[in-house]
Amino acid sequence: MILTQESIQEIKEKTAKYPRKKSGILPALTVAYRQLGYVDDEIYHEISKVIKVPYVEIAEAATFYTMFPKKSRGKYLIQVCHNISCALLGADSLISYLEDKLGIKKGETTADNLFTLISVECLGSCSTAPMMQINHDFHENLTREKVDGILETLRSEA
Repeated sequence: MILTQESIQEIKEKTAKYPRKKSGILPALTVAYRQLGYVDDEIYHEISKVIKVPYVEIAEAATFYTMFPKKSRGKYLIQVCHNISCALLGADSLISYLEDKLGIKKGETTADNLFTLISVECLGSCSTAPMMQINHDFHENLTREKVDGILETLRSEA
């Protein structure tokens, strides 16, 4: 078992609030993610046993949402929007710049485990493109200079 007894208990408590077992999938995944920083096939099986929902339904939910990565990520998850508005206003160039600046490719994490870089379909901020979300914070109307300042600030806070 990878999940701690505390996490298992919390999952049971959260899912008991729902009349349908299937409704507890997202709360269960959230508990597991908070404990581990990722959720993978092994965790899907554990959750399946705890809440008595088929493995495939756990996996379907987990892989649908970008908030449940299958492997550990850096302290700062950089999500760059590459939808049409952001793409037209330089998202591809921004992603390339971040890859060069961080020394990683999309989907990778820096050696110091500070930054993970991914691109996402839409972050719902089309009027402020190009934009990215780092953990829970939006950064909009981005330029290379703004990106440099953001990364510098995060490094100094780490």
